[in-house]
Amino acid sequence: MNDKTPPEPSAAQLAEQGSRYWKKNITILSCILVVWFTVSFGCGILFRDWLDVNFPKVGSAPFGFWMAQQGSIISFILLLLAYSFLMNRLDKSSGYVSLEKNQ
Repeated sequence: MNDKTPPEPSAAQLAEQGSRYWKKNITILSCILVVWFTVSFGCGILFRDWLDVNFPKVGSAPFGFWMAQQGSIISFILLLLAYSFLMNRLDKSSGYVSLEKNQ
């Protein structure tokens, strides 16, 4: 029988692949944390007055107040979805098995 299975990667190749995976993982996580900080601290505290003046009201609340109360929650949910999507894509491209069932 002529079985054409690919050869097993060496320990050095596995280490290099793991290193690339973690670098990309840290990059994704860093970007998400920067957005999280900007939305929570920036929009809620630092830029609140500027947002109130330069953006329209949301309902009867000034935009800066709305971002601190409701907009940050919506942003956090969007960040969770983005993190899940990006990490699933990174896992697939790196060859890691997903927990989802492939049918």
